[in-house]
Amino acid sequence: MRQHVFLVTLLAVTLMAACGGPSSRPLVPEKPPTQASRASNEKGVEVALYALGLVDTGYRYGGKNPEAGLDCSGMVSHIYQNTVGLKISGSAADIARQSRPVDRQELRPGDLVFFKTSHRSFSHVGIYIGDARFVHAPSSNGKVRIDRLDDRYYAQRYEAARTLFD
Repeated sequence: MRQHVFLVTLLAVTLMAACGGPSSRPLVPEKPPTQASRASNEKGVEVALYALGLVDTGYRYGGKNPEAGLDCSGMVSHIYQNTVGLKISGSAADIARQSRPVDRQELRPGDLVFFKTSHRSFSHVGIYIGDARFVHAPSSNGKVRIDRLDDRYYAQRYEAARTLFD
């Protein structure tokens, strides 16, 4: 439980620092964000925070709820249903077909990252939480966890970034 509180706090601090800290970006955006993009961003943060709360949940092939265990697509489906009321189902590949592509450089919290594991395209999915990190339910180690996109294993298997938001 302490780790969950720490992770949620870390994400909140990271997001606030990204919004207000010094950077090379101009302080005034070139184009003002639209109401829709702000709403999508808020929803994405909600999705990311919920995902962080599932870290250390047990893995179960075909699992769709935290009490019984989750697999990667079941985790994504569970999170989106319980945060933004979006019903998605099926495998990682099915979820990829239901979402739209985004550039990797444009990833925002709540977006999806897909990997080619098991020698199949779009065979694994995770939820991007920011800072090149994602939450996912890998079968190895048996628990939902956080990994980095630039970790060698995932960097070699990265396929695409996609979103379920407008």
